[in-house]
Amino acid sequence: MKRFTAILFTGMMIFTLASCGKKAQDTPTEPATETQVATETQAAEKVEMPTETEAVTEVVTEAAKETQQTEQTAEQPDEEQNNSGDNNSSYQYVERASYENGESVSLNPSWQYADHSAINSGCAVMYKATANRKNIVVGVNAGHGTSGGTSVKTLCHPDGSAKTTGGTTGAGATKAVAVSGGMSFNDGTPESSVTLRMAQILKDKLLAAGYDVLMVRDGSDVQLDNVARTVICNNAADCHIALHWDGDGLSYDKGCFYISVPGGIKGMEPVASHWQQHDALGASLIEGLRAHGAKINGNGSMAIDLTQTSYSTVPSVDVELGNACSDHSDATLENLADGLVQGVEGYF
Repeated sequence: MKRFTAILFTGMMIFTLASCGKKAQDTPTEPATETQVATETQAAEKVEMPTETEAVTEVVTEAAKETQQTEQTAEQPDEEQNNSGDNNSSYQYVERASYENGESVSLNPSWQYADHSAINSGCAVMYKATANRKNIVVGVNAGHGTSGGTSVKTLCHPDGSAKTTGGTTGAGATKAVAVSGGMSFNDGTPESSVTLRMAQILKDKLLAAGYDVLMVRDGSDVQLDNVARTVICNNAADCHIALHWDGDGLSYDKGCFYISVPGGIKGMEPVASHWQQHDALGASLIEGLRAHGAKINGNGSMAIDLTQTSYSTVPSVDVELGNACSDHSDATLENLADGLVQGVEGYF
């Protein structure tokens, strides 16, 4: 605008000076007729006005260029957006080992906390999306399903400290069963069977959405305890979602919730560095479930000190999809899976 004003002012000055000069030079010895005066005035206007018009055109052109440049900058895609974690400031992507579709992923003894595992002869399995790949690996952990898991114990916390809350293992214990057997639904179906079916449905929907999936338990049994499952996800996945139904003994379906991080372990590593990620992922999953009409228990979370949380270095959450009274038909599991996928998309 300043440039336009300056050019316009300069043009007007030139016009004035040119007009004055012409009048001084061309003043006739005899009085000019009205026709001559009109002719001279029109000629002067024809000479000077294009200069003013050109100035306006130049300013408008420059303004248009600046606007176009601004629009191009705003529309320029962020090359790192698809895999930068910018949509969630608490999550930082890290480079991970690459696995082929269908490849088994076993526990590497050199990985952090691997030496805390007691059952680790089994393998997880990697599945790769075939279209619209997001280069994000979701660790899907079908709860329970480890034969002999209840006869072995592992440290509740990497540093050997005691549990701060109750759960499958009571508060104050320093060791917990490596993998609990889980509960049974009111119709007698073992929880481990339903969590596996849930994991299979969720895997298919995640793959269709472009996510790669690390199936921690890809069959009825996997010889990986809770520590091994967590450590594998830490090193081969971008997040870890464990699927469960609560064995609370209630006579009604209380709905879904996630296990949030209790205050008593927020100062302990690796929890201290990652608990905000865990809770953010859990909250996002609950919002996805809520959006698909799933019943939500209370505010959607319950703080419990879990082995999984205590060893996790990627966003990690145990999501409880109901209890023994809950419907676990395929139609319901499909709907729950849709909600979980929406939650994953909301987080990343």
